[in-house]
Amino acid sequence: MKLFPFFRSTRGQATTEVVLLFPLFVIFLVFLIKLTGLLVLNQKMQIAAVYAARRFQLQSHETAFYANGWDKRYLMPRIEEKVKEYVGFNNEGMRKFLSLRDLKVKIDPSTTWTKVTITAYMKPLRIRFLCDYNKDTLCQNDTHCLHGYTVICETGGEIKVYKHAGHNERPNPYERPEGT
Repeated sequence: MKLFPFFRSTRGQATTEVVLLFPLFVIFLVFLIKLTGLLVLNQKMQIAAVYAARRFQLQSHETAFYANGWDKRYLMPRIEEKVKEYVGFNNEGMRKFLSLRDLKVKIDPSTTWTKVTITAYMKPLRIRFLCDYNKDTLCQNDTHCLHGYTVICETGGEIKVYKHAGHNERPNPYERPEGT
């Protein structure tokens, strides 16, 4: 007497199909995970740019003495350090997995709005079977293909995030109209 009649004994999948399709599935899965990692990196850079802009807005100085001294020597390097920590650039595993080469934080307070630019530079992926071919033969003067080939095989790419913050205009503390 069989306990589970709906489980019938059937022959297994052909070994050659499994052997041929499994590596393709793994390659596709790694590509998908890497693409998701780059999207998460972009979102983390957006959040870090908001943090950097807000912190610089609240802690920077308007006088030239402090702006050229304390802001450049102390505040900007600390903001860059925190941004790198939050984005995960200090994590060796994440840096290798996403092929990150460098992360720059540039704060430009010279205009009406303080502009914060975070740029992540990536190493070229150098996919062996793609990069073995000649760029001109493979792309046939397609600009998007040429740019993609350059990013994947030659120079790598970059992700840039911009945020703007107003100058250091702290609101006055609330005071009751009749005084304190």
